[in-house]
Amino acid sequence: MAFENLTWVTEFVLLGVSDRPELQLPLFFVFLLIYGLTVTGNLGIITLTSVDSRLQTPMYFFLRHLAIINFGNSTVIAPKMLTNFLVKNKTTYYYECATQMGGFLLFIVSEVFMLAVMAYDRYVAICNPLLYMVVVSRQTCLLLVSLAYIYGLTTAIVVPYCVFSMSYCSSNVINHFYCDIVPLLALSCSDTYLPETVVFISAATNLVLSLIIVIVSYFNIVLSILRIRSSEGRKKAFSTCASHMMAVTVFYGTLLFMYLQPKTDHSLDTDKMASVFYTLVIPMLNPMIYSLRNKDVIAALKRFLSNPCESIKPMSF
Repeated sequence: MAFENLTWVTEFVLLGVSDRPELQLPLFFVFLLIYGLTVTGNLGIITLTSVDSRLQTPMYFFLRHLAIINFGNSTVIAPKMLTNFLVKNKTTYYYECATQMGGFLLFIVSEVFMLAVMAYDRYVAICNPLLYMVVVSRQTCLLLVSLAYIYGLTTAIVVPYCVFSMSYCSSNVINHFYCDIVPLLALSCSDTYLPETVVFISAATNLVLSLIIVIVSYFNIVLSILRIRSSEGRKKAFSTCASHMMAVTVFYGTLLFMYLQPKTDHSLDTDKMASVFYTLVIPMLNPMIYSLRNKDVIAALKRFLSNPCESIKPMSF
């Protein structure tokens, strides 16, 4: 093919969750509700863990940053998605697409490692309770959170650079509701071996490293809980990590379902449904998981609603 006959892409068209016209308005209201609950829940967690004097502990410090990540992740995706339900021209500019991909990778990779950090925090709290505040000090908390964000930022720079260094010509229709890597590379008219290799190594490293931390932490937690003689003590120890176990199971279950499918059963439509779950549904569920089963958060909410000034204290974590 002669290069002069190629039409270089300057913008992309996002097909969205569904291309059926009659579903656009109902889907708009469904995802508007999901995004509204996500914003409300995560901003609520951020506010309570920032101002309430009784939530100034490492566990709630990490929970606050998980809420920031969930809020950021859904905000990178949802506004553009909601807009596209209401307009006929579902285009996104080249650099806008690259920015969205970078933002998504920053938050999703940070979330993977934040969940691993929270598993380590629960391990120390249950297995070494007397040394908890020494091991998980303020400096350690800041270091662990910073590493999660730095690693996410590195991925958000390297991967989009590789993906958008490819040539895109003629077809510009992305079979997705945001600028995701796999459907975008399918449009490339260049050899995609390099970006595919970078993406595979990055995804495998992120998933394997974080899963090892989570599995080792919870293996030791289970052993410690089984050593507790009283049923009341076991119940109390388990309750401190039950919410995180639920969040980890939902998040990693979705990722493993997506990446471990047999190639014969794999499709972009399946990817879209899994992506809806971990970009929009999980950020909505996490505040519910961590608050509905958490007496401290519920008590903090009641104190804040009844007397906001009394519960406010400068952040120590």
